[in-house]
Amino acid sequence: MKLSIVIVNYNVKHFLYQALTSVFQSTTQFDFEVFVVDNASTDGSVEMIAQHFPHVQLTASTENLGFSKGNNLAIKKCKGEYILLLNPDTIVREDTFQQVVDFMDKHADAGALGVKMLDGQGIFLPESKRGFPTPKVAFYKMSKLSELFPKSKIFNQYHLGFLDQNQIHEVDVLSGAFMLLRKSVLDLTGLLDEDYFMYGEDIDLSYRIQKVGYKNYYFPHAPIIHFKGESTKKGTLNYVKIFYKAMIIFAQKHFQHQGETGYVLLLTIAIYFRAAIALINRISAVVGKQIADILVLASTFFGISWIWEHWIRQTDHLKLLDNHYQINLPIYLFVWIFVNYLSGVYEKSSKLFHLWISMLIGTMFIGTLYGFFPNHLRTSRGIILFTFAIGTSILAIYRLLLAWMNGTYKQLFYNIQKMAIVGSYDESKRVNELINEIGAKRIYQGFISPNNEDISQPLCIGLLKDFKQIIENNDINEVIFCAKDISSREMIANINSHKGELLFKMIAPQSDAIIGSHSKSSPGELLTYDIGFNINKSYLRRLKRFSDFSLSIIFLALSPILIWIQKNKWGFLKNILNVFIGKNTWVAYDQNGSLNSNIPPLPKGVLSPVNNLYIQNEQMTVEFLDRQNYLYAKEYSLITDLQTIFNSINHLGGDRKKK
Repeated sequence: MKLSIVIVNYNVKHFLYQALTSVFQSTTQFDFEVFVVDNASTDGSVEMIAQHFPHVQLTASTENLGFSKGNNLAIKKCKGEYILLLNPDTIVREDTFQQVVDFMDKHADAGALGVKMLDGQGIFLPESKRGFPTPKVAFYKMSKLSELFPKSKIFNQYHLGFLDQNQIHEVDVLSGAFMLLRKSVLDLTGLLDEDYFMYGEDIDLSYRIQKVGYKNYYFPHAPIIHFKGESTKKGTLNYVKIFYKAMIIFAQKHFQHQGETGYVLLLTIAIYFRAAIALINRISAVVGKQIADILVLASTFFGISWIWEHWIRQTDHLKLLDNHYQINLPIYLFVWIFVNYLSGVYEKSSKLFHLWISMLIGTMFIGTLYGFFPNHLRTSRGIILFTFAIGTSILAIYRLLLAWMNGTYKQLFYNIQKMAIVGSYDESKRVNELINEIGAKRIYQGFISPNNEDISQPLCIGLLKDFKQIIENNDINEVIFCAKDISSREMIANINSHKGELLFKMIAPQSDAIIGSHSKSSPGELLTYDIGFNINKSYLRRLKRFSDFSLSIIFLALSPILIWIQKNKWGFLKNILNVFIGKNTWVAYDQNGSLNSNIPPLPKGVLSPVNNLYIQNEQMTVEFLDRQNYLYAKEYSLITDLQTIFNSINHLGGDRKKK
């Protein structure tokens, strides 16, 4: 056996499917075997492998063993002359394995080899080649000097930015995402160090390979896609802790006679320093916008109040009372900011339209409260309205300025992607129907055919050989590749030629999961269409809970009237209590469906989206109900809930409305 491929998987089923598809599409002059170690995934990965890839040698662990232990389990069973450690969120070309094995065969001094890795936008991933994190190198990285001088041979030895990414080089460290190992060398070094749970194990093994007299090579001529779908994100407290703890393990193990004590102390300080920065960044990301909005609205309120008092009401000498600022202003600010929070204004995906609507809703709520205020707390409604209009305008302007400075101003507006599909007529039609079915908002420009046979078909906008010109002529900014009709080599070549310019996604044969990633720091699984449920968005979850709480109070207040139209009067009162305390929710999935694990869990609903459908009960098969539940989770909005409640106002006792 020439090659053994080892993949450790954890809850990235759709990426694993695509990775294995690309692996088995490889053309080699030798036999290879594939091992997958699943670290107790809960997304159906094990079942998917058994169904679609029966030739894979699967090990299904009952616990998350981590990267090192997972790989070691499979390595002990490998029979290949070479062993490849491969991440599940990668895509390889058809000739990748042949090229890297040929290189290793010709270079007897090569103990391990890594390749050029590109993210989902075709941008080079610098971790493809790295230097050892010696005390000096680690300091330059932690101090950000490596980022300030990315091409410096002195300051950026960690990512070796001074080495041409398109040339073969001897390097110190290879990435565990694609690490080809000579089995005979691995017998000398030993397996991956299981003291590392995640991060650091590839650095450690690379170091040991050099210690036994072999070289690590960076090979750029067979690039792969690496979507970076890791479970921890850079900049988070968890990543900082895991990464730098791994550096400490490395230092204690290998730098015992090179000032290891001082280095460990330096790294320990770095952990807490970077953790503090991460914490500050997280706090500022959470409350920074709110504080800025409070300052803007408060300043606007003070300014308009001063104008009202000194200009508008100057003739009748009417003065504002002190409580206008001490009581009214805090109430108004709380309502505006709280409604913005619930409406998702502070989420990254928020648009300027959301800001205006949310501020309008908050103003209307303040207007309602105004009627309940005692006379001594009532001030001019004009102050409230002008604060809303002028304050919201200022909020929108400063958001635009910040976004313009960051180059992200287009994200503040509804920018529907112009999409093209690369594939045959039949496959592109299937993919487009899938996108329409799941409600993804796209302008479909047409499909790009890899062959001449489909050129006369409707919506064919050209051939793959003219890819660049077609993209420019049709102003396309998102491309979906059909792996059934286009080779990984062609796919990666086109992605590489448009690096950073387009959003690229792909779909495997017979799959309904379209995968992709926006950048090297964006975990791709968040972009998988068929698991991108609206109901998982935190602000919509908060808004749903707030509406449940508010409606329970309203229904309780109106219960003397509403109870007489209920089919189940006692159930109505019971449901008010259960929804109020969060045990139930007013609208959720239909309980007669299978309620499979593919949709996010919700409390039991009093009503379901089926209450909006005018169909007979006998038509409500389990498959039909499952589809409705799926669509409810996928396309959830508060309006859907309110519409369901309004249409079924006499069924709040819990029985299904029959239509």
